Amino acid sequence: MICSMTAFASSAGTSGTRAWAWELRGVNGRGLDLRMRLSEGIEGLEPAARAALSARLARGSVSVGLRLAREGEGTGAVVDPAGLEAALSALGVIEKRARDAGLALAPTSAADIFALRGVTVENAGTDHEGLLHDLLAGLDSAIDAFVLMRKQEGRALQTLILAQLDRIAALTVEARDLADSRRDEIRAQMQAALRRVLDEAQGMDEARLAQELALIAVKADVTEELDRLEAHVAAARDLLGQGGAVGRRLDFLAQEFNREANTLCSKAQSTELIRAGLDLKATIDQMREQIQNVE
Repeated sequence: MICSMTAFASSAGTSGTRAWAWELRGVNGRGLDLRMRLSEGIEGLEPAARAALSARLARGSVSVGLRLAREGEGTGAVVDPAGLEAALSALGVIEKRARDAGLALAPTSAADIFALRGVTVENAGTDHEGLLHDLLAGLDSAIDAFVLMRKQEGRALQTLILAQLDRIAALTVEARDLADSRRDEIRAQMQAALRRVLDEAQGMDEARLAQELALIAVKADVTEELDRLEAHVAAARDLLGQGGAVGRRLDFLAQEFNREANTLCSKAQSTELIRAGLDLKATIDQMREQIQNVE
């Protein structure tokens, strides 16, 4: 079964006196792009979270958010003297440069400074190992729900793509029937074109003559394009049957589908065959839009 790259999941819980909530949001992406917004001061959390997500996901742009809150007294963030000193020094430099440039800055409050990165650290009373363990367990639960939703979306995508492949197969058969019904007319057109080339062949070198004859044969025959369309339909069905992260290969096949449909339209010599080719292009475009969601 294939998976979609679009999904949402969340999980929440507590660890000691800390409440936490994970949130995962996924959209389409060329590769696996993990965008992390995690609380600072929890050593080892981000690399462990990235490893857990990378082990379960192959493609998609995934936003990962973690919210932490205190539930009791005596825990939480405290001022780091070294971090405070660095922040105050940086603020001093900024204020001096602003004055030199003639800019007026709003007064900085203690709350503003407290919120600066690096000014605070976790209270020594916090059980960091226990918190990390609980957070990663909560992330695993969120990933389970996230993957489940991707699979559910994938089932719907697979049903839709298979229906579009059936439509492409039917249009290919229709185009072949139209081409076969015009075989005598096409033969007459080829013979007329050959006579024209042969009449003009005087003084034409053999290489040029062979090229002109080859062009006549190629332009009159759409069998090769129809054969390849049928082969692409079979290959796409096989990929869907395999499941897994087949989105890239399906996207490549969709490009090949479109190439053959374009060639069919350019070589068609009847209104009916052009219409069938245009219907093929429209269905292929619709299918490719859905394939963009496949992991």
